[in-house]
Amino acid sequence: MTSTSLSGKTAIVTGSSRGIGAGVALDLAQRGANVTIVYTSPRSEAGAREIASKIAALDNGSKAIVVQADLSRVESPAKIVSATIQAFGDEIDILVNNAAVLFPRTISETTPEDYSKIFDVNVRAPLLMAKAVVPHLRAPGRIINLSSVGARSGFENLAMYSASKAALEGMTRGLAAELGSAGHTVNAVAPGPVKSDMLDDVSQDIIDMQLKMTAVEHRHGTVDDIAQVIGWLAEERSRWISGQTLSASGGYMMV
Repeated sequence: MTSTSLSGKTAIVTGSSRGIGAGVALDLAQRGANVTIVYTSPRSEAGAREIASKIAALDNGSKAIVVQADLSRVESPAKIVSATIQAFGDEIDILVNNAAVLFPRTISETTPEDYSKIFDVNVRAPLLMAKAVVPHLRAPGRIINLSSVGARSGFENLAMYSASKAALEGMTRGLAAELGSAGHTVNAVAPGPVKSDMLDDVSQDIIDMQLKMTAVEHRHGTVDDIAQVIGWLAEERSRWISGQTLSASGGYMMV
């Protein structure tokens, strides 16, 4: 990526110390954006700082900061936005809600605490991040939510995760309708199975089934496959796309 199509813009990427989030943060920086890298646990700090170092090494004018914030806590979005505007100025252009949690549970095993753990991070956090960012969102702003093919498919022992991603897609459409008059777009990207740490929490039977149904080469997606889609949605070229869920799944999910 050599284009600096996002030069002068500021982006926040949650859950960006590793996996898809790290790839998205680096891709946006390669396009010229300043990036706030958000990580949750202290053990992820090294990964977040490594991504920041890679951004600094691009030597294209992009800068990065790292912010530790637990997105299961309601005060974290304000902390992230405050750090961002302190570092890069009062205007924010791009929000990528990537942070998510996944763990398998049968319905008989599921507890109210499990429900809260998944919905607090996968649904409430993106909502509160959008709420915190909107007062600073410079038109044409971009909000991009990370969904999953699980939002529209049923997988054994993953009912809560699928429900959280379906809720996120509904939120995406509602926010697109609400924020469009200000010139902003809101979209979701739904990856299929991607080589990342989160895939370790999915049963091999489900992964094998998904790969058989993935039209393009029957392979896992890569982080870059997803980052390229998100990077395009962050650019001006995607201006007429809003309220949509783009299936970045190699043809696994054809809608």
